[in-house]
Order: sequence, then C-alpha cells, then structure tokens
Amino acid sequence: MSHIALLSWGLVTLMLAGVIFAAEPLPPDKLPVVKELPDPFLFNDGTRVKTKEDWEKRRAEILEIVSAYEYGHLPPAPGNTKVFELVSGGVELIKGASHKQYRVTAGPEAKPVSFLLDLTIPSGKGPFPVIIRGDWGWHKTAADITAEVVKRGYILADYNRVEVAPDNKGRETGIYLSYPEGDYGASAAWAWGFHRCVDAVLTLPFVDKEKIVVTGHSRGGKAVLLAGATDARIALTVPNDSGCGGCGSLKYQAAKSEDVAQITKSFPFWFAPIFTQFGGQQEKLPLDQHFVKALVAPRALLETEALGDLWANPEGSRITYAGAKEVYKFLGAPEKLAIVYREGGHEHNFADWGVLLDYADVLFFKKKPATERDWDGNPFPNSPKMFGWTAP
Repeated sequence: MSHIALLSWGLVTLMLAGVIFAAEPLPPDKLPVVKELPDPFLFNDGTRVKTKEDWEKRRAEILEIVSAYEYGHLPPAPGNTKVFELVSGGVELIKGASHKQYRVTAGPEAKPVSFLLDLTIPSGKGPFPVIIRGDWGWHKTAADITAEVVKRGYILADYNRVEVAPDNKGRETGIYLSYPEGDYGASAAWAWGFHRCVDAVLTLPFVDKEKIVVTGHSRGGKAVLLAGATDARIALTVPNDSGCGGCGSLKYQAAKSEDVAQITKSFPFWFAPIFTQFGGQQEKLPLDQHFVKALVAPRALLETEALGDLWANPEGSRITYAGAKEVYKFLGAPEKLAIVYREGGHEHNFADWGVLLDYADVLFFKKKPATERDWDGNPFPNSPKMFGWTAP
C-alpha cells in the first residue's frame, strides 16, 4: 500500500458544518518510512495543490495531521473570555511606563480556566502593538528587556502558562478540569492559553489590534509556534530556541540534538498520546515541523536560534525553515518568514529580544533597524536539503 493510501486511511476526513473530523491516526507499524520532509502541497488523496484556494483545503489537512499525530487537538475557543482589572494606574515599575494586571477567565462557567495577565505599557496615547510572552511561570521578563520593549513603543504582556496547564503529567488542575476529554497535551493547552490572552488584549482600548506578537522560549517556544499556527489574529509569531516539537526537525537530527524518543521519555504529557509511539521511529511520522510553520503562513514567523544550543537542533530548524519557505513563496509572502542565529546557548536574552523588536519594527512600521540583520540566516550551507519538491 502506498504512503498516500496509508495516510488517507489514517486520516479519513468528514466535513460537517465546516468542521473536519478525522479517524484515529495510524501507529508507526502501519506507516511507511519517509526520510525526507513530506510535501506540504500534496493532498492526502495524492493530487497536488495548484491554487491559493487549493491551499486553504490542504492547510486544513495539514492542521489535522499535526493535531492528530503530534500535539493533540486544541480545546474549543469558548467565546466567553472575561477580563477583570486588578492593578491599574500610576504603578511605575519601568520609568516612563505604567502597569496593569488582569485576571482572565474563560471556558465552562462551572469550571473556568483562570490566569493572570501582567501588562507594562509605554507612555503616550497609543494604541500600541503588544508582545505576549508565556514564560512567566519561570520568571517575569527581565527589567532591562522590559525597559527596551516599552522604550521601543510596545506593550509587554506576561502570562503564566502553567496556570492554564501544569508542566507535569497531572491532569487534575487548570484546563483539564474545564475540558477533561480530548487528546491534547500541555503544548496545545498552553497555545490555547495564548489565544485567550489574545481575546483579552483585544478588549483593551490602548492595544493596536492589528499588531499582536507572541513569543516564548524553549518549551514555551513550542507552545508559541502552535499558537501562531492556529490563530489568525496573531500577526507575528516568534519562537526562541524551541527545538524538538518546536522549530527543530523531527526527522533530521544533528549532533547532540534532542529527538522524539528523548523528549517523549521526559515530557510525554506535552504531546498527543500517539506521539510517544514514534520515539525511535520518527521517520514514519507523516509530518515534520515545516508543516507547523506552514500553518502560520502568510502571517509573519520569526525564528530566533542559538548556534551553541545543540540540544535544540539549530541546524534542523534551518532545514524545516527551508521547507516552510516554499509555502511562503507560494503564498506571495517570502519576506514574512525569517530566521536569525546568534552565538551562545539556551536562553532568551536581550539580543534575542532586540532581533524580535527590529523585525517587528520592519513588519509593522517599515523602520530600518539600527543593527543590520540577516533575516535569512544560514550558518549550515552544507546541510542536506531533505526534500526534492518545490512550490507549484
């Protein structure tokens, strides 16, 4: 049986009221080895994308593949996000900026999800673009970074994703009480939390609703990539050192990089249950991370990577970037996909934030950055291409 036939059998789709439902994904022993990056332009039935209208249908297939095999399906958007102001006005944590803190709730009335959203806002009239960061559970954004963000005219919104879902195997708190059924792991739950942050900031009059950015580091970067892939309201998605399950390739492992077997042994709860079966068999996955990046297109996606962070597979990130670039080219937005490398290790530092702010300035305001950037960085010119297809 061919790869396409197997994949189609594993993801038989049925369209009801505009929603795609799928059969259970296939386990590794029912799937062929596919060493290269799968073709994002190839429909499950073996035909190929020809037009942008075709792409929208193929995009729905890719979203189902990514959800079924890797992250699980996000819980539904509840449509009832409420924002309660807790701290407001006159609290100057950063010179020239104000501070507001909100309690956000969403989901079933009996058992809603609840978390804090902490905003540092530039002085002036606004409205201002907003950068939502999901790593508050580790620490608040450093003071020097926060000061630079507001100095450049951006709101910084810190959200603690572990209030939405714990960073452990337990499913007794947060979103798991609100939505106890489902195959979603913590990465999908955290992405859902980013979407509720977007709900919240859209209610605030000082936020520029067309200029919403999401960013996060490491495991937070994985959630950020998925959040950007699944919410068209996000204008710019910026995962940092996101590695396996983020921007790094699943099929191509550079020296010392984390693979599916290692990540699912340590953190199986980040993913859909079936993903753990592909440990040591990632070549049988019917996807790689260029699929997730392609879901963001044609909206902007900036990857920030560290050359010394070998565990996060910076070379594999460049390989899936090249695959996703074909989709961005097809959609007429190649400049909306960028990747920037720096020296150093696994951290989300001032330099990374400088890259984010420079790119956002170019994207939103057509400003030329003070620092010259290579937005199409390739420190791995001898890497295998890993695919032979091109955009139609």
